[in-house]
Amino acid sequence: MDKRVALVGYGYWGPNLLRNLFDNSGCEVVYCCDKDQNKLKAVKKRYPSIEVTTDFDQVVKDSTIHGIVLATPTITHFPLAKKAAEHGKDVLIEKPMTLDCSHAWQLVKVARKHKRILMVDHTFLFNDAVTRIKEIIDGKELGDILYIDSVRVNLGLFQKDSNVIFDLATHDFSIINYLLGAHPKSVYAHGRVHFGQHEDVAYVFAEYLKNISASVHISWLSPAKIRRMLIVGTKKMIVYDDIEPTEKVRIYDKGVIIPKKLRELEDAKIGYRTGDVWLPKVNVVEPLSLLVQDFLNAIETRKEPKSSGTFGAQIVEILESATKSARTGRKVVFDHARR
Repeated sequence: MDKRVALVGYGYWGPNLLRNLFDNSGCEVVYCCDKDQNKLKAVKKRYPSIEVTTDFDQVVKDSTIHGIVLATPTITHFPLAKKAAEHGKDVLIEKPMTLDCSHAWQLVKVARKHKRILMVDHTFLFNDAVTRIKEIIDGKELGDILYIDSVRVNLGLFQKDSNVIFDLATHDFSIINYLLGAHPKSVYAHGRVHFGQHEDVAYVFAEYLKNISASVHISWLSPAKIRRMLIVGTKKMIVYDDIEPTEKVRIYDKGVIIPKKLRELEDAKIGYRTGDVWLPKVNVVEPLSLLVQDFLNAIETRKEPKSSGTFGAQIVEILESATKSARTGRKVVFDHARR
């Protein structure tokens, strides 16, 4: 039986979600809910079969609806998702999950209590380039990971309810946590507010286990749009450029050669190794379509999706801690025991 779902929010990301939901053969989109009547008119014109409404309660109280997809402003995620789960709905939330770490973990608890699926729209986890990099790392082709450096900058879009860390770094840390299969031990951040009330430029540094470090530079004030991640291992290195239309992932057989026996540091003669550059095949599949399918599969099987509520809450924990660090100048160390 097709899963009956509703989309709540038809703003920036909502149209993309609705298109992928509507095009999925295992899904029936019953409602599109938004406060803006003009947006609902546009939905009705393009998707005549979908019922439009401004009443969220109408959606959550419909017993025939299996899942609700939230694409509303981040500040509304907590109350809407909580109400949906309490009414027996499985929920997919647009990233970031919430603006408050405690709210994120509350949603995880509510979903568990009511035995509901809770998923967060961390789309890059379904990007085939990221999937291929994960396979390469897990296969030890890079050797031991030394550090990851990521840059995600562009001009705008300024957000009203969140800073650049919550808007952009959510992508980078969802990718990094997924690739490493780990949560950082600590974060330290430096940020600046040039316009408005929120940080529009920031540098976030994270420390992971096994002496792996990660640095993330994000900005709304860049003349160029850059989406590049460098992953350095003891054997090989990867450059992942999401802007590239076809050659998104490049593997460099490069590294340093250090003699096994070093008497003193000043006597060390470090050599350099340069080999081939390899471009693994990356399938051209819209990641959002795979994410939607994973949500529908989770509704069907009741198994935790790849981008689970727990994963999403961990990302919010990083974003909130990085924001705190940027404003206090202090490193934040995570208490993993409380999870």
